[in-house]
Amino acid sequence: MIKIINRFSFIIIFVIASVISQGQEFLANVQINSQQVEGTDKRVFENMQSAITEFINNRRWSNYDFMPEERIECSMVININSRPSTDQFVATLNLVASRPIYKTAYNSTLLNYADNDFQFEFVEFQPMDFQENTYTSNLVSVISYYLYMILAIDFDSFSPEGGTQFYTVAQNIVNAAQNAPYPGWKAFESNKNRYWLLENLTNASYKDLRTFLYDYHRLGLDAMADNPEQGRSKISLSLNLLKRVYDERPGLMALRLFIDAKRDEIINIFSEGNPREKTDAQNIMKEIDAANSSSYSKITQRN
Repeated sequence: MIKIINRFSFIIIFVIASVISQGQEFLANVQINSQQVEGTDKRVFENMQSAITEFINNRRWSNYDFMPEERIECSMVININSRPSTDQFVATLNLVASRPIYKTAYNSTLLNYADNDFQFEFVEFQPMDFQENTYTSNLVSVISYYLYMILAIDFDSFSPEGGTQFYTVAQNIVNAAQNAPYPGWKAFESNKNRYWLLENLTNASYKDLRTFLYDYHRLGLDAMADNPEQGRSKISLSLNLLKRVYDERPGLMALRLFIDAKRDEIINIFSEGNPREKTDAQNIMKEIDAANSSSYSKITQRN
């Protein structure tokens, strides 16, 4: 038996496994940018792009069956900075993931992040094989880690702390990579890397971040198609959760990522609000996102 969840209605239906269609979780667009690498065979990058795309889109990453319109849209742009040897690559990974909003054609950005510590080995035509508790390659581990982080954040946005099981898988990936010869996995290397992103989102001291994901998206954005005022009111309240995390630790990595992902969306939402909501949202965002405070002036400038 396989459990299928329609995430908008949260109705669980059990059916015989043989009649279930294979509804993958991701609709990923992968691009490899190799312009900085000269004098090398470009075919390897085409094969790399195809291999990663198939690895993401053709694999089941959970026991949940996603309807086609529910698949998580994400893009990964891998910028190759250098190629130290035939199979070794130094790159950056730009990642964007979004979530569909109920009764609309709109997708809301969940994560927009650049990983500058992406070094990996790629051997053409060698299968990409993910094993949760085993470090097989840095390419597989990094891609798999971000996919489970996206799943965790996405599920948190549909039910309170709904992504816990996926954070657990991401933690297993981090643990297995502790002896990897590549950066990005260890606490002492930086305060802004894969280790700390996961730590921020699973640390009980910052649990308001996960509550924000649910309140902002499920109670707020998903409600706006039927009742814009009610949805906007819930979003207004959810900003106070970000403010509490900011008061606790202003420079928290995950907090900054959520603010960056939501900045333009928040401005657009509250440009249509009532005067009190406009002022409250503007004041909170100017405080917790001081470097971009001028952007939030647009909220009260619009009629």
